[in-house]
Amino acid sequence: MQRRDVLRLGGALAAGALVGSSLWRTMLGDEALAAETVRGAALPAHGPYGPLLDPDENGILLPAGFRSRILARANQPVRGTDYAWHIFPDGAATFPARGGGWIYTSNSEATGPVGVSAIAFNASGAVVDAYSILTGTIINCDGGATPWGTWLSCEEWDGGHVWECDPSGATPGIKRAALGTFKHEAVAADPRRRVLYLTEDQGDGRFYRFRPTRWEDLSEGALDVAAVAADGAVTWLPVPAPNDVATPTRRQVPESTPFRGGEGIVYRRWHVYFTTKGDNRVWDYNTLDETIRVLYEASADPLRILTGVDNLAVTPGGDLMVAEDGGNMELVLISPRGVATPFLRIVGQDGSELAGPAFSPNGKRLYVSSQRGDGLGITYEVTGPYQRPWPRP
Repeated sequence: MQRRDVLRLGGALAAGALVGSSLWRTMLGDEALAAETVRGAALPAHGPYGPLLDPDENGILLPAGFRSRILARANQPVRGTDYAWHIFPDGAATFPARGGGWIYTSNSEATGPVGVSAIAFNASGAVVDAYSILTGTIINCDGGATPWGTWLSCEEWDGGHVWECDPSGATPGIKRAALGTFKHEAVAADPRRRVLYLTEDQGDGRFYRFRPTRWEDLSEGALDVAAVAADGAVTWLPVPAPNDVATPTRRQVPESTPFRGGEGIVYRRWHVYFTTKGDNRVWDYNTLDETIRVLYEASADPLRILTGVDNLAVTPGGDLMVAEDGGNMELVLISPRGVATPFLRIVGQDGSELAGPAFSPNGKRLYVSSQRGDGLGITYEVTGPYQRPWPRP
């Protein structure tokens, strides 16, 4: 048996809060919503893929049918190229390329001006090139892909910006100052509402929304910040001065709601999911009724399946995948039914964190990095049957 197997989220499925949640009492007062429980038959113990097996030759525990390989090590040439991979790989995404191939873009969280690198693959998944797509920026943490095929790289420092990058490297990255000057973590694009959602990695960071003046053009627009009511309803308020470094954006609107260290964020089917590391939570913002709830909270999980919440991805089967910064170096799945279960674990790298999970456009390959593996970072590829559905209880 693995140390952690399955969680019934129970109260975490409440529409807005968990009973006894100290954060929601801090944020919203004592008028927390009543908790609900998951009812019905027992839920599957290992999700769609079964239990984790013994570590493979790369020190990775995977379910049966999955295999890993090392694509790149920091400061060493990417497999099949002469391009030295960057140190401290972090947030990432993939983009379709001509001929059926794809490109994997990856940030560097280095404090020096490293920026963003990319690996290009052909239709069979073989590496054909590697190169830089952004330089001169620092502490590029997470980010997000746009529907029009660019990578948004976020600088995680008080004077940080979002940079829009061409995955092919044909054009230089562009600073998108309209998205605000603050400690950016990640961005998720909502193509239906034509807005972007942003997280801020501060202990009292905010949840933001950016409304471009013209879709697919991030040079102009309005930055809003979320204020959350006791019933979970979200009101969006304008940020008066998005680039004022004297008064941080998170302090410009007193009515706005603090979140304890915003991390990864993704959009899927009218929902925006994001994580906060200060309380080990996964949040669910419903873009239709503009309400927010806690989907997962480690303190409500007796098995503590997921701790050190960080980057997010959506699997080909529609599950959330959460990377751990801390915990025990796992990628954890959260199913549509609210079940959390480990998908992958790396052993022997306890001082590192998992980062940059992203699936190839055909859904057959997962890319993920151990940010400080071997001291400076390792990027892996994991192949397997990702379309397998969760078993019915």
